Amino acid sequence: MKRFCYIGAIMLLLLPVSLKAQPHTTHSEATDMADQFVSNYDSLLNSFVFNKYAASTRRHRANINADYAFDQVPDSVIAKRLRSLHTVIPMTFNPEVRSYIRMYLNRMRGRLDVMLTLSEFYYPVFEEALARYNVPEELKHLTIVESAMNPQATSRVGAAGLWQFMYTTGKNYGLEVNSIIDERRDTYKSSDAAAHYIHDLYHVFGDWHLAIAAYNCGPGNINKAIARSGGKRDFWQIYPYLPRETRGYIPAFIAATYIMNFYPEHGLHPKRVTIPLRTDTIMVERNMLFHYVSQYIGIEIDELRTLNPQYRTDLIPGEGNSYPLCLPTDKMNNLIHWADTIFKYSEDSLARRAITVKTAPVEETHQTPSHRSSRKNNHSSSYHRVRRGETLTSIAAKNGTTVSKIKKLNGLKSDRIREGQRLKLR
Repeated sequence: MKRFCYIGAIMLLLLPVSLKAQPHTTHSEATDMADQFVSNYDSLLNSFVFNKYAASTRRHRANINADYAFDQVPDSVIAKRLRSLHTVIPMTFNPEVRSYIRMYLNRMRGRLDVMLTLSEFYYPVFEEALARYNVPEELKHLTIVESAMNPQATSRVGAAGLWQFMYTTGKNYGLEVNSIIDERRDTYKSSDAAAHYIHDLYHVFGDWHLAIAAYNCGPGNINKAIARSGGKRDFWQIYPYLPRETRGYIPAFIAATYIMNFYPEHGLHPKRVTIPLRTDTIMVERNMLFHYVSQYIGIEIDELRTLNPQYRTDLIPGEGNSYPLCLPTDKMNNLIHWADTIFKYSEDSLARRAITVKTAPVEETHQTPSHRSSRKNNHSSSYHRVRRGETLTSIAAKNGTTVSKIKKLNGLKSDRIREGQRLKLR
């Protein structure tokens, strides 16, 4: 069973923008939000995928001063742009929203290249989930505020994943969280749970701003703010009674929506990151260790972890259940070919020792049929011509040897090899 994603279409309504003056966002609120975004983003940029593929990721350097340039844009222009967005959720414009747009243009300016690339990968998944629960499509931009679209993001209070679910809320919406797996970091399942949760919050409060605010601080805090305001049920009217972080949450969401739609108007021409976006997912119904997936199909284990962030110990616990494994599309045939062998060695390792993954030595745990061939063949020299897409790991796995031995026999100082290169294997 494979899982595919598509862009769900939602018919959206054009709603008016309010220009009423509101209590102004404090500098510390905007700074806290900016620091959280930068922390999540920088953690993402240090991940394996960006280190490997993002050769073109450079901090954008514009010839204009972002703050000065934005300060020259009249309020009426920003308000008109927000009105032009076909959204169900009111894109209110006021001093709070303006301050967050300014913050994003300053702190997010050199990071927008990655946000735009990630949106190509994640937004179709988000849109599908949101459409499934009849939730406005623009809520996909919440993930920028929540996690900077980093599935490994963890807040100081323990919220995790792209949608920053707390443990209890995640469990309540069907996400498995234990010492082996944390589905709050699963792109598909967490997106479905988030859409479901926001849908339920809207039916409680009957207002999208209040539903989004409740997603941030919980329904209890919204009900308290409503009570303290004398029963008012408008976000901007209960604004002073909300937790500090939540006061900035709606303005930050509106600002993120604005930025993702109007970044060219502010002189931003981001360079795209060359991440391979073609992936596929297969359901695994037996225990599988990343260690052997890496060896047999020719994929680096850190890339496996990046594509499958929900598995905490490099183990897919498929015994008695089924769980997804996400791979680059060009590796799927390799997995199908080697699946039985991967399952066998995974089960053997788990039987010998509880969840040994990252330190399992190749020499002791991995023998292919070719390695069990006659002793005469083991002592004779053999060579291999490198084909497109092969790595030292995949070559070693297919020929019953180890990466360290191949490197030693060929005088290699790194794992880099080139297509057509002739390698001595024995």
